[in-house]
Amino acid sequence: MKIVDIKATTIALPLEAPLRHAAGAHWGRFVRTMVEVVTDEGLSGWGELGGGGEAAENSVRSLLPYLKGHDPLQLEQLRWKIMNPVASLYNSRMQVHAAIEMACMDVAGKALGIRACDLIGGALRESIPFASYLFYRYANAENGFGNEFSADEIVAEAKRQKQINGFKTHKLKGGVFSPDHDVEVFSALADALPGDSFRLDPNSVWSVEDSIRVAGQIAHIRNDYFEDPCFGLEGMRRLRDRISIPTATNTVVVNFEQLATCVRLEAVDVILLDTTFWGGLRQAYRAGQILETFQFGTSVHSSGEAGIQLASMLHLGAALPNMSFAADAHYHHLLDDIIVGGKMKYVDGEIALPQGPGLGVEVDRDKLAHYAGHFRDVGGYTYDRDPHRPGWYSIQPESRYADPAQR
Repeated sequence: MKIVDIKATTIALPLEAPLRHAAGAHWGRFVRTMVEVVTDEGLSGWGELGGGGEAAENSVRSLLPYLKGHDPLQLEQLRWKIMNPVASLYNSRMQVHAAIEMACMDVAGKALGIRACDLIGGALRESIPFASYLFYRYANAENGFGNEFSADEIVAEAKRQKQINGFKTHKLKGGVFSPDHDVEVFSALADALPGDSFRLDPNSVWSVEDSIRVAGQIAHIRNDYFEDPCFGLEGMRRLRDRISIPTATNTVVVNFEQLATCVRLEAVDVILLDTTFWGGLRQAYRAGQILETFQFGTSVHSSGEAGIQLASMLHLGAALPNMSFAADAHYHHLLDDIIVGGKMKYVDGEIALPQGPGLGVEVDRDKLAHYAGHFRDVGGYTYDRDPHRPGWYSIQPESRYADPAQR
């Protein structure tokens, strides 16, 4: 089996409402690049990476000369062809490799009649739990969703998500407003949903001192962990030494060099593993094995996925022995997907591991074309800009929070 072609298609998938975060906003859509690896046996495998447009598509297609004739089963050779250290200094290929590796594992699984997770050791669980992932959202005038700011509004949305999807863990994306506002909202969530667990993620915009103060105010809540309140391994290490809540990160430990430093310093308790940020499903799983060895916690991170990346997240979650926490997903914010059969379903807050070969999902080519057209119509967006706050930009640690009156 040999690779004969690599294709890339940018899509825009609409969100229920625009999602706000500490650095800006998702402007009512996720932009993703879907990668197709075609073999000489007529099989196609699919991968996915964040962002898109001509530059992203060209980055993917430019690797065909490296990979034409490559056997998709030779995954370690693939890693060295694309991500060798010298080339990586000049070409940031991490997420491109992740998408191509994803596609190779998909097509290899189809050829062998096994699941992607079986290529990294098999599944320990057949259903993966997820957190609700709650955002402050701008209003969507077309469908009436969004416009959440107050504690009552966020609680109402959490209850709606719990009723629809069965979530038992709730994650608040903080950092948009002041720490005190997030404490108010977070505490209201805990009061309204007794028995569930919670996590707060301000996206690294608070000082260590503010983070220590907030940790003391929410210590009585059933916290899974306190995710990235401040920035950097040293900031997170200082914080961890001074609070009682476990800490977590997906921003300052995203490669093996940083992982080694984190373990040596005991800087962060829980590492969130991403099948694109880490360079692929295999790399994220390898990181999980290291974390198991040193008895650090882990879970699965979300970077705004469509169904192909979500499938890779499910296979990672199925294989990780030390996945102690519900995974993150933005998936329930999507209005549609490009996979056959439509969006995957949550049952009691979990999504079942696909049972088909490879990733276990297939791309609906009609929907792929439709949402590629949607991207051409609406274009991309700048992740670190807020369309309703012109002239604003994120400062770390944030010293000037948005006026709570400016919803």
